[in-house]
Amino acid sequence: MALAVGGASLWCRSTEPVDIVVAGARVVDPLEQIDESLDVTVEGGVITALEPARAPRPRLLLTPGFVDPHVHLRTPGREDEEDIASGTAAAAAGGYCAILAMPNTDPVVDSAAVLGALVDEAKTHAQIPVGFFASITRELAGEELSDMVELAEHGAVGFTDDGLPVRSAGLMRRALQYSAAAGRVLSLHEEEPTLTAGGHMHEGAVSAELGIGGWPSIGESVMVERDIALAQYEGRPLHFMHLSAHESVDALRRARNVGIGASGEVSPHHLCLTDEAIRSLDTNFKMSPPLRSEADRQALLGALRDGTIEAIATDHAPHALHEKELPFEEAPMGVTGLETAFAVLYSELVLPGVLELEVLIERMTSGPARIFSLAPPRIAVGEPANLALVDVEQQWRVEADGFRSRSANSWLLGQQLTSRVVMTIAGGQLAYAA
Repeated sequence: MALAVGGASLWCRSTEPVDIVVAGARVVDPLEQIDESLDVTVEGGVITALEPARAPRPRLLLTPGFVDPHVHLRTPGREDEEDIASGTAAAAAGGYCAILAMPNTDPVVDSAAVLGALVDEAKTHAQIPVGFFASITRELAGEELSDMVELAEHGAVGFTDDGLPVRSAGLMRRALQYSAAAGRVLSLHEEEPTLTAGGHMHEGAVSAELGIGGWPSIGESVMVERDIALAQYEGRPLHFMHLSAHESVDALRRARNVGIGASGEVSPHHLCLTDEAIRSLDTNFKMSPPLRSEADRQALLGALRDGTIEAIATDHAPHALHEKELPFEEAPMGVTGLETAFAVLYSELVLPGVLELEVLIERMTSGPARIFSLAPPRIAVGEPANLALVDVEQQWRVEADGFRSRSANSWLLGQQLTSRVVMTIAGGQLAYAA
């Protein structure tokens, strides 16, 4: 099944459209300005009725399906860590109705042939709609632009060299120019390598005490500032991936205030943790960009609340167990997140009153969809059913053997969370049921 949205396409396997009545749940859809107990009828995969609940069930929450703009499916090349079937199954278990996959694979998604093979795989094995980014530069080498127009014509949702920055300002300028012809947004991993070289965690008091090489926050923010200036000069939008530093937030806010078309995302681990977690030397707390200070975390939360940051993205990055068992400085960066994102943010931020539920839902649904011109999931009569049903009272412990992902490098292992997705409908099809 292919879903054409904003010129791009998302693909998944085709199954029978679902017929179901979700009765009595609290329905929250910020886009539709709904927050009430309803009976929601789905027929043939389409929402056909929204009626006052006959028997409200307050422990059940029904939201639009979540959209994740930043997922690593590790295929082609590292199917031992993840593949399209396992990654989309994990996403469905987390309440996602659509995900966008990164191109830093082996081979890199920098040609129509590689992209086409992924599309064919998704049509057969994807449990929910998945779109694919192509790389900004060929082989992620930062020297020659990929054929953006051709890749867009074959369905690429956007362009990114995620995992690596575009070092050359001149090449980034040309990338912005070519993105206009392709009609797609550039998503940027912002890092100044000469500042981050040798860094394995945030540069600060904790890194100094542990004797671990530091990655300063300006190693991110100086590239954010550079690319904002280029975007303003070229009059092109761009998207900043996995922001972590307060300086980056300040730059993004200033850019948006003067009308520059810049957007940003933040990941759950940067909203919930600081570099204090690294004291354990648990490599499941090692990610790129690194966990930063409490001041950075508060800046990210503030930007999420006021809309400066429009999207929450998991940056789901599976790794093999033996890789994460290496000493901290040798282990790869990255953590999984699809199956735990809503639950941990609800537990750590919504329940304590740090973040409003409506804000969390908007930043996980229509926010990321809007950035990439995807049709936003919405709970309205006549709309295709893209729904996540959550038991907000269910408590569960995150265990390595409980993941649908092929990898279990989660920063939440052993922790107890409150709330769990119990059903996901994506594109009118039942994608997950507990």
